Amino acid sequence: MYFTGLDIGTTSTKAVVFDISGKVLTQKSISYEMFHHHPNWSEQNPDEIYEAVNQCLAFLDKRSLLETLSMSSAMHSIMAVDESGKPLTNLIVWADNRAIEIGNKLKASSEGKEIYHRTGTPIHPFSFLCKILWLKENEPEVFAKAHKFIGIKEFVWHKIFGEYEIDESLASATGMMNIQDLCWDKKALELVEIGEEKLPKIVPTTFSRTKQDIKYFIGGADGPLANLGTGAMGKNKLAFTMGTSGAVRICVDEYYTDPQMRTFNYLLTSTQHVVGGATNNGAVVIQWLKEQILQTSISTEELIEKAQKIPAGAENLLFLPYILGERAPVWNANAKGVFFGLSINHTQAHLTRAVMEGLILNLYSVGKVLMEKFPVDEICASGGFAKSDFWLQLVADIFQKKVVITDNVEGSAWGAVRLALKSLGLEAKTSAQTTSRIFLPDTTKAELYDQLHQKFERLYIKLQDEF
Repeated sequence: MYFTGLDIGTTSTKAVVFDISGKVLTQKSISYEMFHHHPNWSEQNPDEIYEAVNQCLAFLDKRSLLETLSMSSAMHSIMAVDESGKPLTNLIVWADNRAIEIGNKLKASSEGKEIYHRTGTPIHPFSFLCKILWLKENEPEVFAKAHKFIGIKEFVWHKIFGEYEIDESLASATGMMNIQDLCWDKKALELVEIGEEKLPKIVPTTFSRTKQDIKYFIGGADGPLANLGTGAMGKNKLAFTMGTSGAVRICVDEYYTDPQMRTFNYLLTSTQHVVGGATNNGAVVIQWLKEQILQTSISTEELIEKAQKIPAGAENLLFLPYILGERAPVWNANAKGVFFGLSINHTQAHLTRAVMEGLILNLYSVGKVLMEKFPVDEICASGGFAKSDFWLQLVADIFQKKVVITDNVEGSAWGAVRLALKSLGLEAKTSAQTTSRIFLPDTTKAELYDQLHQKFERLYIKLQDEF
């Protein structure tokens, strides 16, 4: 029997076909663009993404591989649709910071803090909550005409089944769902002045519908599913994901919000909480460095290979990677990227290494918060970066923790399938979670990276009022 995980991501939609052990049999990926029509805006065409989904499914159907399908999706996207389901807006994605002023004002208020502790979602312009407030204030005609406010997975699900439904995992990342009651939060609804009928119906992550003999499972959000897919379950295992963006997360059985509002609490299922933090700035920063700054024709792989030859610390060159503002742990949409310590001796390779180290140092700032609360002893890595030994060794050296890689790095897609298997009453064999590679920290670099991280955080503090 074939099991497909459909992962609707920021830069592409990917359909991955597994057997019951988690072995990847085949996959199909279709890419699409992100648009920045105005400063701080990040949008996509929802119809283009739906077409990518169709192309992926047609590829599998033609090969008679489409039997069951479970869905994963990037979080924090929102769009308004009319009564016919037609988009009234583009898809406003997680990287969009147009609601900066709204987010900053709400975050500083007692009401914002109260909503954070009830919903588990930090107050930031990336959230569903702040984006609806922005539409209400800046596009009142669209706000008034909106039949529903939905994300990209709900748009695709409605296209297939004609129903507006959202899984409890994605709903928990909107900033509008009460985590403990598993329903739309009354205070959040009052704040944006809408009723729950304007939002999709919340359903479990194992919820399914059938069409043309294919069973579709609604699945969950890509971050929590990556924990499940990589085996990062329990207080001692930290999931580390880096694709276009990045995140570190721990899956626990308890609800936890941070007194300083540095971390999120999302759901994998109604009883499994995923605590962590995500960054806007992942591999997209490497792409920016190559195309916009270095403007070089050599491949990203060649740049990284050259960076590997540069000493740890990039010879006193430090990079704050906030080119898209930032989520965890600073939650500052105004933050900017900074190269600090440039000298005449620095080369392309130095800049590349500094960027790579800056990305990991930033996620270490989140990981450090989690490791103060939970007894982490290993890191489970997934995402596109997990195919690079150099990236993974950097994680091990900066976190000073063992990094393990499973045979299957398609964590979110396999996590979605594992939810489907559970619903079907099938037991997933564990070969997909068999460790294939282990990266041990170089303890001789511990002090260097500790000092570099302290400098990283001091530099942000000194500059934050200047952004």
